[in-house]
Amino acid sequence: MRTQRDDWDSHWTNYADSAERNPAQLYRQQLLLTLLGDLQSEQRVLDVGSGTGDLIALIDQHRPDLALLGVEMSPAAIAIAERKVPRAQFVEADLTAPPDPGVYMQWADVATCSEVLEHVDDPSSFLRNVASFMKPGAELIITVPSGPMSAFDHHIGHRRHFTTQSLGDVIDSGGFEVVKIMRSGFPFFNLYRMTVVMRGQRLIDDVSKDNGHESKSAEVVMAGFRRLFRFNRSDSKRGWQLVAVARNPREAK
Repeated sequence: MRTQRDDWDSHWTNYADSAERNPAQLYRQQLLLTLLGDLQSEQRVLDVGSGTGDLIALIDQHRPDLALLGVEMSPAAIAIAERKVPRAQFVEADLTAPPDPGVYMQWADVATCSEVLEHVDDPSSFLRNVASFMKPGAELIITVPSGPMSAFDHHIGHRRHFTTQSLGDVIDSGGFEVVKIMRSGFPFFNLYRMTVVMRGQRLIDDVSKDNGHESKSAEVVMAGFRRLFRFNRSDSKRGWQLVAVARNPREAK
């Protein structure tokens, strides 16, 4: 069992800029934006583990008619997010423990939880805590990594990567109903992930040395992958980016 608490203030202070330009994050954001495309005006969107607000900023850019709420445990990340999207609301909460949603109880019509579950020891309990912010029948869109773990994944606190089966089990035991699970990103997201895996400890050393900023050569590689990712398949049998849509079945209390 992992006993060391992750230092998310330090994480976002060091990696916020590089995460904003990361081709994998940009690819996930586009997948999420597509799945959010049918929302009606003034519906409420919750981003769980909202970090420095990059996804909320993208949603705000495309859908300024939606109400936006981010739940994040890092005050440093929230401070950055509030500057990016002043009209959005952000709540500091650690959803590894039962929360007190206050005025946000059963608030969200739809929620996103992108690249969060791999960081928590008990993802099923985490989802049960997320549900208190969601209306009965609201959908939750989840992204998690699949495929092999890299040294950098371990470095930033990944506990596990998922298969479609293990993600479905977590969703089910977390009290949600699985609507669908897609394997996205084949072939170029997989290639990007293999590049990260092969870099091993060298990637950690490079990023630490440059305080979270990529070298010029890394920037060229990242730019190349950003172009290639336009040709990824959003649903295939071999993609290493898992995307799930789940439904909160709970009846209103």
